[in-house]
Amino acid sequence: MDKLERTSRTTRVGVVQKISSPKTVVVVTEDLKAHPIYKKTVRRSKKFLVHVEAQKELQIGDKVMIMSSRRLSKRKNWRLCKVIKDNLEA
Repeated sequence: MDKLERTSRTTRVGVVQKISSPKTVVVVTEDLKAHPIYKKTVRRSKKFLVHVEAQKELQIGDKVMIMSSRRLSKRKNWRLCKVIKDNLEA
């Protein structure tokens, strides 16, 4: 039998908004959509609960890439793919 390849996973880019528990962070993503009637660009944001194994390198404000995964809890079905840009507040 041939090996089955994993299907492509949905990825999103967002910003860490909150570190809620040792292995969970809240990531906010923003999309720009045109209003269906008025055609004005509207900014839409959505929060995702993301599973993180090694949270030591994450801080609030970091730009990260997340990917979909199997359901890990009631609202958590995304996991951290990579850190794109560190927050440089310090």
